[in-house]
Amino acid sequence: MDPLLSDDPQALGPYRLLGRIGAGGMGRVYLARSAGGRTVAVKVVRPDLAQDTGFRGRFRQEVEIARAVSGRYTAPVVDADTDASLPWLATAFVLGPSLTEVVEEHGPLPEHSVRALGAGLAAALTEIHAVGLVHRDLKPSNVLLAADGPRVIDFGIARAVDGNRMTQTGVVVGSPGYIPPEQVLGQRVGTAGDVFALGAVLTYAATGHGAYAEATPAAVLYQVVHGEPDLGGVPDRLLGLITSCLHRDPDRRPAPAEVLAALAPDGTATAFANWLPGAVASTIATHAARLLDLETPTGPPSPGTGTPPLGNPAAPDAGPPGAPRDPRVEQRFGTAPTYLLGAGKDAAPGTGRSEGGVPAPAGPAAVQPYAPAGAGASAPSGPGGTTAPLASGDVPAPSRRRFLGLAAGGAVGVAALGGAGVWALSNRTGGRNDDGGRGGNAPETDDFTTPPPGTPPAVLWHRTAETDSLNGDRPLAVHNGLLLISGDPLVARRATTGATVWSRKGVATAGAPLILADGKLFLVSTEYNGDVIGLDPDTGKEVWRSRLGGDLTVQRILAADGERLYVVASVRTEDTTERLTAVAAITIRTGRMEWSKPRDKGTMDFELEGTVSGDRLVYTDGRSNVTVRDIADGRQLWSRKLGDDIAWRPAVHAGRIFLGGPQLRAVRLDTGEADWSLSSAGRLSFYQPMVVNGVVYAADHSGGVWAVDPARGRKLWLCEDPGARRAPTEFLAVRGTLYGASYDDAGGVFALDPATGKVRWHYNDNTGSLDQWHVTAAGRRLLATHGDEIYALPAV
Repeated sequence: MDPLLSDDPQALGPYRLLGRIGAGGMGRVYLARSAGGRTVAVKVVRPDLAQDTGFRGRFRQEVEIARAVSGRYTAPVVDADTDASLPWLATAFVLGPSLTEVVEEHGPLPEHSVRALGAGLAAALTEIHAVGLVHRDLKPSNVLLAADGPRVIDFGIARAVDGNRMTQTGVVVGSPGYIPPEQVLGQRVGTAGDVFALGAVLTYAATGHGAYAEATPAAVLYQVVHGEPDLGGVPDRLLGLITSCLHRDPDRRPAPAEVLAALAPDGTATAFANWLPGAVASTIATHAARLLDLETPTGPPSPGTGTPPLGNPAAPDAGPPGAPRDPRVEQRFGTAPTYLLGAGKDAAPGTGRSEGGVPAPAGPAAVQPYAPAGAGASAPSGPGGTTAPLASGDVPAPSRRRFLGLAAGGAVGVAALGGAGVWALSNRTGGRNDDGGRGGNAPETDDFTTPPPGTPPAVLWHRTAETDSLNGDRPLAVHNGLLLISGDPLVARRATTGATVWSRKGVATAGAPLILADGKLFLVSTEYNGDVIGLDPDTGKEVWRSRLGGDLTVQRILAADGERLYVVASVRTEDTTERLTAVAAITIRTGRMEWSKPRDKGTMDFELEGTVSGDRLVYTDGRSNVTVRDIADGRQLWSRKLGDDIAWRPAVHAGRIFLGGPQLRAVRLDTGEADWSLSSAGRLSFYQPMVVNGVVYAADHSGGVWAVDPARGRKLWLCEDPGARRAPTEFLAVRGTLYGASYDDAGGVFALDPATGKVRWHYNDNTGSLDQWHVTAAGRRLLATHGDEIYALPAV
């Protein structure tokens, strides 16, 4: 969320504005709160449009249409003033990200989640159609996922069935891939058009790719009319229903009520109990908590800070209808391309200095880190291995009024308005030290300044861990503003300052992966009793323990989702004391074994890496095996020698597994059959790839970085030398920049343009350590480790 600017109103009707959420072709969108504490999103019409009487009439109709839609699975309009000097519309917030954001961050949803999603969307369409409306723009970015079910948003372009008001001849309204064939052909569009979009949305949710995923909008529209949908990866039990929803003939598509009956025959009352994967539910809870930090301005608006006069120019970030779309807005708000939508801009970033006033370790000799004048500095943390006490005055507890206000308003992450919204609310207020121990003056604001091109930013803080206490081969984890690093002791550090929040010695086994799920940090017990323990990541205290009764002796946790832990264990047999190696699932709710399946001979009992993608468990070992199982019953779908002699965490996206080696390859998730391969074009072989924001990124052993289309294996770009002839092998994206960390110590941390591969900056501490680099992010801070050294850098 961006702060209000000088030309922004301070209040609209009974609502005090808290900040900017975004902008669209119609105007700006603000986060606002009423005097009673209700939190809403307010959409304000641009001044130039407000002077257009024809537009005012259409806006009034839009409000009337939106007010007619109410129900459990839609986001209601709560207030409006269509006659104000600047007309505005207020809607309830929905506590959850868009389906687009969830699939991009977490991958396809498991089958039970897709079934629940389909039931909720079918119920929403039943509600919409019951008042004589057709949505006409149902798509993943217009579907928000809340803890108690999905919500359909954006009725700004809905049309009444009886008369098709406001339709403009020759204008295609909607998003390619979700528009039904009859609409593409200019024929009458009825409620069956929304059912077609529903089928396309469920395909995306189940597979991570569109039903019609062509390169250009025109090609997609052609495929919708003349081709067949790509339903590869859709679960078998959903395939028939989704196929019928996507039928070319609208008369042969099921009604929403029929879809609802097929997916939830007992109704939706019980369909949404724990319906989302744990990682998604955890994200919702984390970002809801951030809303508690937003204080409502007190007192009346200052003179001159109310609604700006009609003569003010249009907001620069709104742009005229049809203006070029800013890709940063599309990435931030997760909005699929929609005809008739405008664009917006993000606010400018900023940076700080290294800790204690001591210059940060330099990058390459010719390039010094950039730090603007006046940037703060942080003090060193206390001795390693200690827990910093929480001083009573450090973190003000949220008031009851603030909490009840959020509950009354439906604490929200995404604005339920036409094409504009936000999920990742960033704290730009600063001014509050929450490092658990008053850890100095490390800047807590996210307003970092972008350094000149080629210049790495200054380190925000730097800590040195106990010698050889960190597991240097394990990726980092972040939870609720805390950096977690595998090692002994296991330590949680405040991302804003580096201060130690808690420390537990003897709780993590050597090389233990950090498995976060269901709001807990899971580890194999160091008591050598075969148990799994769960820690509260905020405190380090044990809050969960498996109840296996000697049936399993867990050796390693492979992966987890919101319902189960997937482990490698030895299993006690009925007729002998011999214990066989198996892959098993432990139900998080009960702590008991749900299923256990023996492993194939020739596989390894150690050096295993795994991940969950939808309803599939994918894991590798050190003997080149790649294995895929069904998470519901543990049934092995296939196992092939496709990998390497070193176990690696599988990269899975859109129904494909991606593999490095002499060629970059993709195989089908459900069969293991080859899908595509990409030659290294004379360069050395590929490291194992990663998928970030729907793009495959892979380094090669010649020191280059590749970006590849995951669907077709087409090279998007090649950065032949990002710096020091060492390429990053670990990737993440923050606010429109791709960041990476190198496997080789001589590389460091890199920032690249994800559209072109151009290097923005490269940082190395030049300590001479031979250890691997790792990097993750908390908000707009990069958190990196290199051996025993821990750094925070601005994500600029």
